[in-house]
Amino acid sequence: MGHTSLEKIIALQKNPANIRNLCILAHVDHGKTTLADCLVASNGIISSRLAGKLRYLDSREDEQVRGITMKSSAISLHYRNGDQEYLLNLIDSPGHVDFSSEVSTAVRLCDGAIVVVDAVEGVCPQTQAVLRQAWLENIRPVLVINKIDRLIMELKLTSQEAYTHLQKILEQVNAITGTLFTSKVLEERAEKEKEEEKESETLSGDQVFDWSAGLEEVDDSHLYFSPEQGNVVFASAIDGWGFSIQQFAHIYSQRMGIKAEVLLKTLWGDFYLNAKAKKIMKGAQAKGKKPLFVQFVLDNIWSLYDAVVTRRDKEKVEKVVASLGIKVMARDLRHSDPKVLLSAICSQWLPVSQAVLSMVCEKLPSPLDMASERAEKLMSVGARRFDSLPAQTQKLKTAFLQCSSEDNAPVIVFVSKMFAVDTKALPKYKPRPLTQEEIVQRRELARQRHADRMAADQTAAESHKELAHSESMSQESQPTNCEIYCFYFTSQVHSFSHLCQVPEGCSASDCVFEVPHLSCCSMESIYLLMGRELEDLEEVPAGNVLGIGGLEECVLKSATLSTTPACPPFTPLNFEATPIVRVAVEPKHPSEMPKLVRGMRLLNQADPCAEVLIQETGEHVLVTAGEVHLQRCLDDLRDRFAKIEISASKPIIPFRETVVRPPKVDMVNEELGKQQKVAIIHQVSHQVISQVMDGLVTLTTPNRLATVCVRAIPLPQEVTQLLESNSEVIRTLEQINMSLREGKSLDISLRTLEAIAGLKDQLDSLLQGRKWRNAVERIWAFGPRRYGPNILLNNVDSYQRPSVWQCLGRGDKTVEAGAQAAVLRDFDNSIISGFLLATLSGPMCEEPLMGVCFCVERWDVQSSAPAQHQESFEEDSMSHKALADNKVERSSETSAQEEGMASGLGQAERRPEPASDCYGPVSGQLIAAMKEACRHAFQAQPQRLMAAMYTCEIMATAEVLGRVYGVLGKREGRVLHEEMKEGTDMFIIKAVLPVAESFGFADEIRKRTSGLASPQLVFSHWEVISSDPYWVPTTEEEYLHFGEKADSANQALKYMNAVRRRKGLYVEEKIVEHAEKQRTLSKNK
Repeated sequence: MGHTSLEKIIALQKNPANIRNLCILAHVDHGKTTLADCLVASNGIISSRLAGKLRYLDSREDEQVRGITMKSSAISLHYRNGDQEYLLNLIDSPGHVDFSSEVSTAVRLCDGAIVVVDAVEGVCPQTQAVLRQAWLENIRPVLVINKIDRLIMELKLTSQEAYTHLQKILEQVNAITGTLFTSKVLEERAEKEKEEEKESETLSGDQVFDWSAGLEEVDDSHLYFSPEQGNVVFASAIDGWGFSIQQFAHIYSQRMGIKAEVLLKTLWGDFYLNAKAKKIMKGAQAKGKKPLFVQFVLDNIWSLYDAVVTRRDKEKVEKVVASLGIKVMARDLRHSDPKVLLSAICSQWLPVSQAVLSMVCEKLPSPLDMASERAEKLMSVGARRFDSLPAQTQKLKTAFLQCSSEDNAPVIVFVSKMFAVDTKALPKYKPRPLTQEEIVQRRELARQRHADRMAADQTAAESHKELAHSESMSQESQPTNCEIYCFYFTSQVHSFSHLCQVPEGCSASDCVFEVPHLSCCSMESIYLLMGRELEDLEEVPAGNVLGIGGLEECVLKSATLSTTPACPPFTPLNFEATPIVRVAVEPKHPSEMPKLVRGMRLLNQADPCAEVLIQETGEHVLVTAGEVHLQRCLDDLRDRFAKIEISASKPIIPFRETVVRPPKVDMVNEELGKQQKVAIIHQVSHQVISQVMDGLVTLTTPNRLATVCVRAIPLPQEVTQLLESNSEVIRTLEQINMSLREGKSLDISLRTLEAIAGLKDQLDSLLQGRKWRNAVERIWAFGPRRYGPNILLNNVDSYQRPSVWQCLGRGDKTVEAGAQAAVLRDFDNSIISGFLLATLSGPMCEEPLMGVCFCVERWDVQSSAPAQHQESFEEDSMSHKALADNKVERSSETSAQEEGMASGLGQAERRPEPASDCYGPVSGQLIAAMKEACRHAFQAQPQRLMAAMYTCEIMATAEVLGRVYGVLGKREGRVLHEEMKEGTDMFIIKAVLPVAESFGFADEIRKRTSGLASPQLVFSHWEVISSDPYWVPTTEEEYLHFGEKADSANQALKYMNAVRRRKGLYVEEKIVEHAEKQRTLSKNK
């Protein structure tokens, strides 16, 4: 097919029934971009000879150097299938795990996906991830099994063995789809059972028990990949060939006279041809016969490779070419590389573009066929159900499904991602061919200038030249500094006037003024995305993917734009990778700091996954998903956005601090004896601290008006994981409680209440035992930032505060909220603030805490009494008694402290404002006291560091397995399991590796294994480092085992000191320790 004109594509955009929005998804190096090259070559944009070598959609220099895709690229293609013409908006996405956020942005825009699987490697970790993302976005996938030539050339399989191998790959892919389908059905079944339970409680009668899972009733046959259904293509994109069962069924039905429908059902499966009876029969495997797929399809391809590549049999090649009825150029026949001849034959016999594009047109849905379930899911943001949305919002679902481009139809645009385009690459700055009149006009102007220059004086001519040169330089330098941002989007779009941007987290409304933070914007220019190029467009009908320019001031990363404020923001994108790798960035020349700030803002907009933070220290921190992603972001910052020299720190490794149960054995596995701990009493900056045997810490504020007793307890690991995974639910719960304390009435959706009730039930079931009795009801707060994996418990007998779960069982919301707000004690918020500060930065190395429960056992405040004479004296005597019971003052300081307290109370009496002023000095001192009490309670328990861990999946051959284990062991990795991939000599190793040890891991493993092993690192969890960073040998056995120096490497201490050194905290280390005389190696003569 020749090159398609822009006018043709614009015409095709107006017929949404023949539009296909699709993306290519796969694991890294499975051949996505090579396949995209073949599809692009079918439109004449690039030469078919360069397909697979050019990698047209990898437009970045680092993509070409590394050989992997790092960003999503879109291109519009034209395809004629029979008498129908189709427009294909194709998006090529990365396969590397660091760039999985780009996959999320691509999947949201599409109605279908091509999933590519390597025929040798089979299903890999990212294959599972992209199938899950496609499932979550409700888009329909089709399968391309690529690199079948590797089965012939590398594995040397016979056609029969290859058929068995392909069957196994198909089973693996279908197993993943089946797992996703089963989990969805079981979730729906669980929701249905809950509704039935509620109904059965209200209705009386015979009870019916149904133990079926609901899987039997649901038809899932359309979900799976099967060649006879036409949603599987077998291909070798690098050699330019690919086919589906339909093509061979059509060929053999003409040659053999068998019906095409019969061949479609029997070409794939356990069927064979009985030549004598002239029948297709079942049971090929049992009878030792060749299946039809092997006999009719694979044997032909194997014999072609044998003739062209292996034996280079010219006579046989000529016979094959003649029988296929194709023409091969003489230069291809004479070429020294047999792959050139093979590609020339295959690209005419079984062109991969024809097989894939015809499958796409027939099997993938158009924008008109969007599932109503997907439209509802996109608009049901947060925990709101589609039924609970306003009527006007629900009407938009019809507009979605109709995909109308009429003037009265609403415009809905989803901005999926932003990308930077240099000003020179914009269509208006591109050089265009001159017309004949313009050429004549320029010739006349040139002649006139030449005549003027000859007549003028030499000096005047020189000054004129300098002026002209400076003007042209200034004009050229202006556009190079500009960056323009474009957006992918799909949905109803017709006119390009003013639009409203609906912010995330806001509900839909009937009036513009009721939606908070609603901003209005207008689209300056719209473009057709053509891979490396952009084309100007005047208007675009609904259901297309395109780019917009000029909205960089309005949109950060993604947004929902609409002409109606009734449109809710679409659900946020599902990102598989979590940003975990941090670096601090600064310019080499401090005067260029404004350029760095602007560049980081642009980078934050252009990358869906990168985060830009400014820490309390003033450092500009860049957070990325992995090492390769970090390198790409730094290159972008240096070369495209800031355009300055920058210096980046070593990666900032995140840690967490926690406490564990006291160990029962020491470092040499000897049982620890019961050591009698005496009460430690010490004075710290006017705060009296008493630490008793069971870890209870009592602390009094400097003015002696408040005392708190705190104990730290480690949370069970399951509870910590539950709190971490439900952070959004806890945040919602905190917002509800805050609104109730302020006396506001809230309309909480049923799904939100169910999520909160589910969290409470899970906590109840996990927090069992005597010390956790009624703990869930006594939760005071979560931290840090009010939704973290730490808990503050209220064990104060005299203080019954409102429960954090008060939203679950309340009557009239407004009345009860007001009543319960009055129960809160004065300075309640100060205790929470102190707890939040303590959990935000722990005492070991100022890292956030994780999995710690702080129990407030006692809390006395003497300043909360009314300012009256009698009651103040009673308060004074009570405070004296409380402090005497604590036995924490020293006798030498008693008189001075009593005078200070009396003067403090006298001032409280004289103050006209109430004593419960939360901004007064008492609240500040209480916050500081609570923070210090939590820190000391934390230090009273065995402390441990928690390291961020990667899940590492490595595919390696048997001969390099030992080297892989060596690299993992050297970097503190731990192998979980290994298994051999059936039918290949590859092993799949699954391990965990600390993030702190992961830098340079991929490069080292590739060097050690000569490129035969490649790891995929994905952030998994937080893990406690077993060694105690403060451990020193104490018992005789430990001295014997570790020596007096005990200088063996303590991993936790190494990590802790590195973090303290980076933050400028004190590090306890000696420069010279146990100096010894140097021993010479030379012998005395």
